Amino acid sequence: MKLSYITFICIGLLYGCVFGQKEMSFEEYNPSSTLVVPENPVLKAKFPFIDIHGHQYRMPEQDLAPVIAAMDTLNMGIMVNLSGRSGEQLLKSVKNIQDHYPNRFVVFANIDFDGVGTDNWTENAVAQLEKDVKNGARGLKIYKSLGMRYKDTDGKRVGIDDQRLDPIWAKCGELGVPVLIHAADPKSFWDPFNADNERWLELKTHPRRKRSDTDPASWEQIIKEQHNMFKKHPKTTFINAHMGWYANNLGKLSELMEAMPNMNVEIGAIIAELGRQPRAANRFFEKYQDRILFGKDSWKPEEFPTYFRVLESDDEYFPYHKKYHAFWAMYGLNLPDEILKKVYYKNALRIVPGLDSSLFPE
Repeated sequence: MKLSYITFICIGLLYGCVFGQKEMSFEEYNPSSTLVVPENPVLKAKFPFIDIHGHQYRMPEQDLAPVIAAMDTLNMGIMVNLSGRSGEQLLKSVKNIQDHYPNRFVVFANIDFDGVGTDNWTENAVAQLEKDVKNGARGLKIYKSLGMRYKDTDGKRVGIDDQRLDPIWAKCGELGVPVLIHAADPKSFWDPFNADNERWLELKTHPRRKRSDTDPASWEQIIKEQHNMFKKHPKTTFINAHMGWYANNLGKLSELMEAMPNMNVEIGAIIAELGRQPRAANRFFEKYQDRILFGKDSWKPEEFPTYFRVLESDDEYFPYHKKYHAFWAMYGLNLPDEILKKVYYKNALRIVPGLDSSLFPE
């Protein structure tokens, strides 16, 4: 017997009434796992660590005591505040640190790329960077707005590898300070918004994150510009934020690590990618243990234990803390102590100048 569409719907509604079911969206569907496995949450890092990707936007006037208290519960030795800004604001942040917790925070400077193309813009930017480093900045943080938002005086998008910016990257190499750069966003943000997109839920709940090849450029173009910059400046040390958005393709990331020995990576906001491929991730950490740094990105102390659990434990099938970021389960990498120490603090101590090594074991 062939049922009409209306009849089919009515039968479905009746079935739902009889058996107590209700309509449910994918956004709501978040079942508890029935799998019974050992659970070993890690609330505090095994070793003191350096968060290379921290943000404290109010640091110039902020009471840092509550931040320190939270850091201590996590075993965080040093936070690198990437939102140091420049000029007077950076000076105020440095003074606040020196007056209260001189060995627990450092700041990276930022550059405002508005005005690229005006007379003496490059020279002025380099001079300000030199001044900021002299005033206490330990590195330079570049936001994703470079390559995605900034336009020059002719109205053209400023590419990351724009030759007018080359003196900035060269100056960082000369001064011995690293450049931590966030370029683009996950490639899925550029992919069609359909059922095949693994980030569908994130784009559904955060529609402003959707991009296209003309908004502002293709993902491949922006990432290529970043790699061009790395290759043009082999004497400058770069830290590629979010593993360069290749944590879901460690084979490709390995090729890039080989091609660009001055590129290091940090794990902010991509721990869920590592946690769903524990064996491959473990091999990657083994091979590149001297070039991977711990980073978190957003200052939410309650989210750090997820990172510790992935890195330190051998737990199986546990959830990420944001369903819209990762609806899959994760597994612990169970990294050996020597690799953990490098990721947590040794690599950062080597790359970022002037950090207090006395806070960390040998």
